[in-house]
Formats: sequence, structure tokens, C-alpha cells
Amino acid sequence: MRVVQDPVFPHLVWLRPVMADAGRPPALSDIAFFRGAAPESLTKLSAAARWRTVEPGQVVVDEDEPSTDIFFVAAGAVRVQLRAASGREVLLNEFGPGEFFGELAAIDGAPRAANVSAVTRSRLCIIPAQAFLDFVFANPTACHALLRTLASKLRLQTERTLEREALPVRLRLFSELLRLSRPRTGAPGERVVSPPPPHHELAARIGARREVVSRELSEMTREGWLARDRRAIRILRVAEIQGLVAAELRAPAA
Repeated sequence: MRVVQDPVFPHLVWLRPVMADAGRPPALSDIAFFRGAAPESLTKLSAAARWRTVEPGQVVVDEDEPSTDIFFVAAGAVRVQLRAASGREVLLNEFGPGEFFGELAAIDGAPRAANVSAVTRSRLCIIPAQAFLDFVFANPTACHALLRTLASKLRLQTERTLEREALPVRLRLFSELLRLSRPRTGAPGERVVSPPPPHHELAARIGARREVVSRELSEMTREGWLARDRRAIRILRVAEIQGLVAAELRAPAA
């Protein structure tokens, strides 16, 4: 496993997982969170775990559902979102291989706070809450990993809340594109989002209307901030964009 610090948002740390060998059953040891755990505790946890494959668009857990299992993504990706009675959606997060969700319900036993559905065909490891908590309490490394992940998720949501309150749509869109992007090979100072998200998904991420997002993307492209085609969105002036966002969010000196 390799630990990667995000160059745009340094407080975010990503884990790049090592995939299971082809042809053998999945195991907890394939998931980064469980590496380094005592073999006896991992064996006990494995007996409680179950594996599930879900198809794109399939609901994994629904809002207000009373279940308390925790889910680890072994392969694929899932999306966490809220839906208002009006039908409007707010996209909270996406999780890929090595990441997990459902830890809040596992910890406090409260109903699910959001809907989670598969983005792609995904393989999930499902662990009952008490078995997971027993494992965490018995393994300091796992306990620390859980705390670090909770802190990272809280920081991200705090950051997004501030952006929604303080930034105009264009700068919220800039910030979200930077989060979704990766460095562009051979082009220092540029980043790329590939494949490009649909406009309605970007709107759900930043709390805006799809039509507004479409208009802003067109204007940002025309003004030379972005370059777009069917395969990717290239962010051309990363440093300038970061400066614009920081200037709006940074409190003035006293």
C-alpha cells in the first residue's frame, strides 16, 4: 500500500490499495485498513464478514435505514448522497477501493443519514458493527486509522460548508474540479478530470442548478481557465484558481 498526500488539499491523505490476486477468494488482508492487524483478531473478524457484489445504480443502504453494518469497498466505487422531498440531490462523497462508509451508524447505532448507491460494479465487504468495534478496540493501529479517516471526512465537510456559504458558484465549481482532478502528465501547473462528470452531478456536489453549472463551464472554457472535450476537463491555470479561492475564504488580518 502507498500513502499519497493530495497536492491541492494537503490535509487529505489517500490510500492506494493493493488488489487481490486473481483467482482466489477476497480476503480482509486485501484491504489496506486491516493490514498490520494481529492474525488472531483478523481471523475472528473474517468469520463475521460477508461479501457482496452490487451493480451500477444499485442501492447499498438507504437514508433512515436502521442497519448498522460498516462497508469496505474492495473494488469499484459507491456514491453517498442526500435527496430532498423536492427531488433535489446533494452529492456528499464517493468512495473507491480501500475506503469505507457506514462507520457512523456502526459507532452510534443511529439510522443511516444518507443514501449510498454503486457507481460501477463493486465488490463490498460488510462487517457487523459490534464485530468491527471489537476489532478496532483490540487493534490500536486500526483505531488510529478510523480516527484519521473520521477527521479527514469532517474536515472535508467543513470545507464544503464554508464554500457553499462564502463562495459564488464559479469558485465552488473551481474548488470541486480541483478535488476531482489529478496532475496532468507532462504539463506542470495543470490538472485533469477524466472522465468528466455530468453537469447534474457537478451541480449536486456544489449545491447549484445544472443550468448554472453548464453556463459557468462554458464561460470558464471561453475565458481560458479550462479546456474540455468528451474525455476530460483540463484545468489550465491551477495556481491562479487556488489564489482566487483562497482570497475569498481567507479571513482578513486584524
